[in-house]
Amino acid sequence: MNERAKIDISNSVAINQGSSLDLATIEQFTPYMLSVLRIVVALLFLQHGLEKLIGFPAHGPAMTPLLWVQAGLETFGGLLLLFGAFTRPVAFILSGNMAIAYFMAHFPKSFFPAVNGGDLAVLFSFVFLFIFFAGAGPWSIDKMLRKRGSPPDREVSPRPRHLLGTQGR
Repeated sequence: MNERAKIDISNSVAINQGSSLDLATIEQFTPYMLSVLRIVVALLFLQHGLEKLIGFPAHGPAMTPLLWVQAGLETFGGLLLLFGAFTRPVAFILSGNMAIAYFMAHFPKSFFPAVNGGDLAVLFSFVFLFIFFAGAGPWSIDKMLRKRGSPPDREVSPRPRHLLGTQGR
């Protein structure tokens, strides 16, 4: 194999021929993309709550007492996540809530989420679990309220620090 044809994927990502984007450059955007992920997921989740509570953007299912609780969690939890307020506890509660919703409403129909219609519940559950561990990101009320001198949230990195060598320390 020609030496020039080899690509070192541990330190760079090939962009077109001959140019590369250093992973350190990509990783500097990770915290901001965490905020973007949180905001987009919160907006999507909020729609489900509003659908149940006020019929917007579409009419939701016939409401039972349990669905009223679900609608409240989706609406108020979605709003809190949207603004990044109390992010970790809210994300933990919503992750568990979506897991329970999956096993109560979808799993009895079939084992497979694509068949039982529960794929969105599974996806929300795991994204909320990720947000619980990763934190709100820099664009959040949590970040604004964090007092100076308190330990910052751990930065999320696509690679574990021990694999980053001295660059990640």
